[in-house]
Amino acid sequence: MKKYAEMAGDGGSGVAAQVEAQGRRLAARLASVGRVVVVMSGKGGVGKSVVTANLAAALAGCGARVGVVDADVNGPSIPLLLGARGRRVDRGPAGWSPVQASCGVRLVSTDLLVGEDGAPIVWKAPTQADAFLWRGAAEASAVREFLAETAWGELDWLLLDLPPGADRVPTVMAMLPAGALLLAVTIPTEVAVLSVRRAVVLARAGGWPTAGLVENMATPACPRCGASLGGEHAEGGPPSAVEGLALAEGLSVLGRIPYDPAVASCGDAGTPVVLARPESPGARALLSLAERLRRTP
Repeated sequence: MKKYAEMAGDGGSGVAAQVEAQGRRLAARLASVGRVVVVMSGKGGVGKSVVTANLAAALAGCGARVGVVDADVNGPSIPLLLGARGRRVDRGPAGWSPVQASCGVRLVSTDLLVGEDGAPIVWKAPTQADAFLWRGAAEASAVREFLAETAWGELDWLLLDLPPGADRVPTVMAMLPAGALLLAVTIPTEVAVLSVRRAVVLARAGGWPTAGLVENMATPACPRCGASLGGEHAEGGPPSAVEGLALAEGLSVLGRIPYDPAVASCGDAGTPVVLARPESPGARALLSLAERLRRTP
């Protein structure tokens, strides 16, 4: 650690001043946002980005002004899911200009800054051996810049799509206003629920409120009503892993999204399923989730 302290030299106070100034800009930007929602999972592969993109599109479809920060700096996917790939974020006097998707959602993402497909995000460090130590700080700095330097304008909702890992929760929540909510997404497996529970417990320890749980890819949909066959159709038996988590942590299950191939195919095509196939079981569950989120105090 000594060599890092020496590298700062006399510029430490200058860096501190820059961070303080950026903090003021961040607070000013977020003062124009009605509600901030952080979508997290604690584990990858649960469909968190798909949920974020569809929630954003559903809220915008109700007339709300919506922005999305793709906080998964190394694995950005929001531009693809919202049909905004190939466009670029521009820098102007007021800051970064967010890209506006066809559904009206404003977004920023490293995918909109990288020039070519497949180009990895590489963090510069004094040596390659130091890169791991620097990566967390560099990722946090990128998210902070997205928040502070983007000219969002007036927003009713700002959604952040977090990368996997419980450790990301306190890093990002510390940047946000006190009223920011966490929305935890999981799938109905014990291994996923265990990881999500760790993230929820960590959030509770930090005093950050969790709006509730979303069970994604719950089960196949009922062909008659479109509901998840593992939800209100379940007959007796012990509670599922997700229900057990909700009971243990005192959380509501805000939505159960059935396994619906249309959700994935529409996302790959760049149009959220809530817009492309609103009658499909997955879209109906996501639209219901958006409505419940709107009613969350």
